Amino acid sequence: MRKNLRKWLLGVIAAVSLAVTACQGADVASGAGAAADIAQAAGNILGDLAESKASGAGSDQSGRSNSGSSKTSGSSGTFRLSDIPEYSGSPYVVVNGNVPYFSESDLTDVSFESYSDLDALGRCGVAYASVSTDTMPTEKRGSIGEVKPTGWHNKKYDFVDGKYVYNRCHLIGYQLTAENANEKNLITGTRYLNVQGMLPFENLTADYVKETGNHVLYRVTPIFEGDNLLASGVLMEAESVEDDGDGVLFCVYVYNVQPGVAIDYATGDNWLAEDGGAKSAAAAGSGNSSASENGANTFSGGKNTSAGSSGSTVSKTSDSESGTYILNTKTMKFHRPDCTSVEKIKAENKEEYTGKRSKLIEEGYEACKSCKP
Repeated sequence: MRKNLRKWLLGVIAAVSLAVTACQGADVASGAGAAADIAQAAGNILGDLAESKASGAGSDQSGRSNSGSSKTSGSSGTFRLSDIPEYSGSPYVVVNGNVPYFSESDLTDVSFESYSDLDALGRCGVAYASVSTDTMPTEKRGSIGEVKPTGWHNKKYDFVDGKYVYNRCHLIGYQLTAENANEKNLITGTRYLNVQGMLPFENLTADYVKETGNHVLYRVTPIFEGDNLLASGVLMEAESVEDDGDGVLFCVYVYNVQPGVAIDYATGDNWLAEDGGAKSAAAAGSGNSSASENGANTFSGGKNTSAGSSGSTVSKTSDSESGTYILNTKTMKFHRPDCTSVEKIKAENKEEYTGKRSKLIEEGYEACKSCKP
C-alpha cells in the first residue's frame, strides 16, 4: 500500500461535499447518506488493496510482478464474467490479482481519451484514457439529462440513496476527462454502482493526478450478457504511468446491482425484491458476457484479442465488527495490541481504541502492513 493512499482516500470522503460525482441521477442524494456510503466504500478499498498487495508479492497470473515496480511484458489476459462470483455484499471484486490487463506498450505519458462507438443495440463499449491535468475539467459540469442510455427504466425506492435506482453513469467520470452528455460514455447504472462501486476509485485517481501531475492509464469496460440492455457490471482498470503503478494500480469488477431491488438486465426493468436482497431476473441472457459480441473480453492495448483466463477475489475483514487497536497518532496507523511495532510508538503518540475498524479508516488511519489488523 502506498504511503499517500490514506490521504487520497480522505479526499474520497471530502469529495462528498463537492459537486463532483461520476454519475447523475434523476434526483440529488442527501449529503449525509452519500458521505456514509462513500466513507464505507473508501474503507473497503483501503482494506482490499492492502490485502491484495500483501498477498500478491511475486508474479500473478498475468505475468507481471506485484513487488515494487518490477514488471514483465505480456500482461494481456482474458476477462470472463463467468469467472466472477455472484454478488455477496461487496460492491466490487478484485480481478487478475488487482493488475490491469494493459501491456507495457500501452503505458504512455501522452494524454488522450477514446470512446467506443455504440453497438447495434445502442450500448456503450470501452472507454479508455490517459488521464492527466490536461484532461480534467476547467468548468462546472453541464446537463446530461437528455441522454437515455440503454436499459433506462428508472423508478423510485425510499431506501435508495437519492431515491432513484438508476443514474446516468459516466464510464470515465467527469472529474477525470470532463465529458458531459457524451452518449458513448454514459450507461444506465444503479446508485449503488455509482456511489459505493465506481466513485471511490475515480476519486482516488483524480486526487493522485492533482497531487502529482502524473498520468494514469484508465479504462472502463461495461460488461453486457448477450443482448441485455443493462450491463451486469463494469471492469475498471487503472495504472499510474510515471511511477510505474506505485501511485495508482487497480483492476476490479463492479457489480451493477442495487440491494433491495430486483432487476431484469434484459430490459432494465426493476421492482422491489421480495427478500430485500439484490436480485436479478433474466440476467443470464445467452450466457455470453461481452462489451462487444464475444463470450470473453481480452485486453491488450485497448483491443479485444484471445488469451487465457485469469481472475481472483480478495477476502475482507468485516468493518462492522468492533475490536481493540493501538493507534499511532503521529503516523496515523493502527495496530493489533500484540504487534511488535507497538513497542516502538512513543507514549505521547500512543492511544488505545476500542470500536469499529471502519471508523478508524474514516478518520484517516491506515492499517499496519505487518500485523494487518
